[in-house]
Amino acid sequence: MSKHPVFPDGFVWGAAGSAYQVEGAVAEDGRGESIWDRFSTRPGAITNGDTGVVACDSYHRFGEDLRLMRELGIGAYRFSISWPRVVPDGRGRVNPAGLDFYERMVDDLLANGIEPYATLYHWDLPQVLEDAGGWPARQTVKAFAEYVEAVVARLGDRVPNWITQNEPWVVSWLGYGYGVHAPGRRSDADALAAAHHVLLAHGRAAEVLRREAPAAKVGVTVDLYPMYPHTDAAEDVEAARLLDGSRNRWFLEPLIGLGYPADMLEHYEAILPTIEAGDLETIGTPLDFLGVNYYSRTVARAGRDPAEPVALDVPGVERTQMGWEVYPDGLKDILVRMHRDYELPDVYITENGAAYPDTRTNGSVPDPSRISYLERHLGALRDAISEGVPVRGYFLWSLLDNFEWAFGFSRRFGIVYVDFETLERVPKDSFLWYRDLIAAQASRV
Repeated sequence: MSKHPVFPDGFVWGAAGSAYQVEGAVAEDGRGESIWDRFSTRPGAITNGDTGVVACDSYHRFGEDLRLMRELGIGAYRFSISWPRVVPDGRGRVNPAGLDFYERMVDDLLANGIEPYATLYHWDLPQVLEDAGGWPARQTVKAFAEYVEAVVARLGDRVPNWITQNEPWVVSWLGYGYGVHAPGRRSDADALAAAHHVLLAHGRAAEVLRREAPAAKVGVTVDLYPMYPHTDAAEDVEAARLLDGSRNRWFLEPLIGLGYPADMLEHYEAILPTIEAGDLETIGTPLDFLGVNYYSRTVARAGRDPAEPVALDVPGVERTQMGWEVYPDGLKDILVRMHRDYELPDVYITENGAAYPDTRTNGSVPDPSRISYLERHLGALRDAISEGVPVRGYFLWSLLDNFEWAFGFSRRFGIVYVDFETLERVPKDSFLWYRDLIAAQASRV
């Protein structure tokens, strides 16, 4: 593979971040409390007791971040809007200062030739709504639609691309099923109810966006993990199918209008949430684009109970600091499979990247492992495009080192190193590599 794989003309090159991970200023200018503000105070919930109180301080330092984007040469930036910054109590009163902040951000991006891709929900539910039931409660869907109306009323004429929800599996299962993310609840039934309502909230938000900003493009982001059977044995193949059903198909298929997969409805029968008439039609509203986040794969084998497959810890493989296997072929495989099995809209890779224990050395931050990771994944992505997958853009995760959820500041995904004591930003070698790749693509046009 060449140093810089060639991508189609018009391909969108971007980078990404999210509100709670970078903004800080959690108690400034009228922002309300989020579930991550509360969860971060729980003893033992976050590595080293870290919180997003300051994070990267992008609320005050967005000008610095914008200069880095300009130097990088990206054509698009994916960010998220903080629900409690806009509607501090979850419903009702709208906070003008919160909308002012995002309006300035959008205007600055546009003035610098960077197209905004705004994510409406990247996990920061207002705590007051969690206290009232959270995502397992259907009323949260209505609250979300009201919040979206407030945002679009201010920004709908300038933001051309909207992502309604980020990673519904993570919201529902890590937050409500396994308890390792905010709000830290542990209930399979709550996780399934949360999943249904997050998907339904996507559909309601799409209705609002298309009514209030008809020229905008509407999408949603799912995180997909290709599943591979450990062996060709029928029981391992079935284990991979079941894990694929719970991890991927349960979210992907309703979003593209196919409803929940029949085999998984049977599997979850005892704990299914209430699915009202019209819900699946709302969830399956046609997408302008589908966002795909890709990080790794899963290898499955049969468990003692056929209904409980096991995800193997494959020995001897390359891993990132997160412990995730580096498996670029999985990106191609999942995209090609989707293209084969479904009628896809345009696809954007809305997150892809890796955490490594980067250190600053004489003013620079060498990160050859990340460069290798990106080179190989972009090669796999190019191969998927060559097989007809309609991928239109790539957003590297992430622009900045930031608050990595339950891992706090102990994991660095950024192509810009952030000194969390001084908040100084230092471009890593991967930043320079990505800058050169984007410039090489532009020079072909």
